[in-house]
Amino acid sequence: MSSSTASIEEAAGVAAAVAVGKDDARLGTHSFVVSGTTFQVDTKYKFIKPIGHGAYGVVMYVVPSSARVSPSHLIYLHTCWCSFQIGAKHRDWRQGGHQEGVQSIRRPYRCEAHLAGNQTAPAFRPRKRTYTRIITIVDLLPPPSLALFEDVYIISDLMETDLHRIIYSRQPLSDDHIQYFLYQILRALKYIHSSNVLHRDLKPSNLLLNSNCDLKVCDFGLARGVEPDEDNMELTEYVVTRWYRAPEIMLSTKEYTKAIDIWSTGCIFAELLGRKPMFPGDDYIHQLQIICDKLGTPTEDELHFVTSEKASTQPTPCPHSKRQEETRFMKSQPNKPKIPLDRLFPNVKPNALDLLDKMLVFDPSKRISVEEALQHPYLESLHNSDDEPKSTKPFSFEFEKENLTKRRLQELIAE
Repeated sequence: MSSSTASIEEAAGVAAAVAVGKDDARLGTHSFVVSGTTFQVDTKYKFIKPIGHGAYGVVMYVVPSSARVSPSHLIYLHTCWCSFQIGAKHRDWRQGGHQEGVQSIRRPYRCEAHLAGNQTAPAFRPRKRTYTRIITIVDLLPPPSLALFEDVYIISDLMETDLHRIIYSRQPLSDDHIQYFLYQILRALKYIHSSNVLHRDLKPSNLLLNSNCDLKVCDFGLARGVEPDEDNMELTEYVVTRWYRAPEIMLSTKEYTKAIDIWSTGCIFAELLGRKPMFPGDDYIHQLQIICDKLGTPTEDELHFVTSEKASTQPTPCPHSKRQEETRFMKSQPNKPKIPLDRLFPNVKPNALDLLDKMLVFDPSKRISVEEALQHPYLESLHNSDDEPKSTKPFSFEFEKENLTKRRLQELIAE
């Protein structure tokens, strides 16, 4: 199968752009073409329309052939190309990029499968009360054969939009909306953290929403284990999109904890309240400056976690600068007082600001935990400990230590 660089959006809603072929030689499949890209999928799924594409593949609406076409029945078909543009290197399997490609595919798939219940599920199963608010892998379509295995077809539930689009739309957001969104994020985070996983890339665009305001966390491509021995890759400050990055990520590479996801959630909460980013830094030094401007200059005690050799007073930060320079940079900040949150958010309820204040704490050891956040008075009307599930089995990242080849990964997916 060949991929196309043509915009998938050009075909959105245009029936003429889709050529549905006869049943393929492979029993039980059929083919269709969207913007020059050929898809070969199981006949139990019917193509509706394309909805987007990215570096790793194409996303479309499909519906079970036996179902009526209605928003409640639509699901995603994610098509991932195995001749991957791998990460920032854009390396092909055939150009020696097999190990990076294996990581880019298997981490989010295995992590999401585990967090969604360790199994794929029927497309229209009844939702249980223990629903975790994490994107569900409904189906993984098998390849025609290992020899012809070029694409990965992943089926997940339909989510019409994401939180970023909602925040920057003209859609009014009531306090009830904000409470419900925040509650669902924290509810999902409780399950993720109880699975011994740090998401490490929480941001509005990774929080998917449907028309019922149901929210699901997606994109576990940067997820890591909580325990140090669960992370066999070097820790880096680039794990979280800059605006949602906790201070300890920018200042320390020795360790970080579940608190980094709480900071990111606090940034998202603030963005919901103000309809603009809380800490829109241009680079990581600027990011720290904005944090200090709004939250006040941290004390030496609050900087106890600083152990890396990164930040400096240089105009262009050097990643290999000494710890003394890093400390000097932080100490060079004038002693700024904290801006009261009710000045930044004048029309927001006090209990909402109290929760936000506890999430955006410079010292990660003093930041509120996800369990404490769920019990906060701001979420009292939604909190139900019996309906906030925890994982019974921690997720292991041992699979990342396996030196998988492309062929072995194909065999595992085919199984």
